[in-house]
Amino acid sequence: MIDILSNYYLSQVEPQKSCLFALRSIILNLDENVSETVKYEMPCFCYKKKMFCFLWTDKKTNEPYILMVEGKLLSHPELEQGNRSRMKILRIDPSEDLPIETIELILNDALDLYKSGRIKIK
Repeated sequence: MIDILSNYYLSQVEPQKSCLFALRSIILNLDENVSETVKYEMPCFCYKKKMFCFLWTDKKTNEPYILMVEGKLLSHPELEQGNRSRMKILRIDPSEDLPIETIELILNDALDLYKSGRIKIK
């Protein structure tokens, strides 16, 4: 699993690579119960082993994004639902400074769904 994760991050070109590493760090530092694994060949972050969010890059634009697993329960103008019924994404422009406050606000709102019990954890 570590090799798959390493290969994913290291195979990216700049500035996407640095952006994804920074996003990874932000997510992992949110809470001691957040861990990283691989699901669907993508970096997946779990809260107490329950899928929480993913990191990926848009195939057309090559822009990184954070995919929020329970996005339908989150309301923020920067989140895009697209044609997804459950998930929403937060696009990140890798050539700009990261919108840290927005990222942390959305991620913490999502974590609160799990911590509050609104999303059941096994």
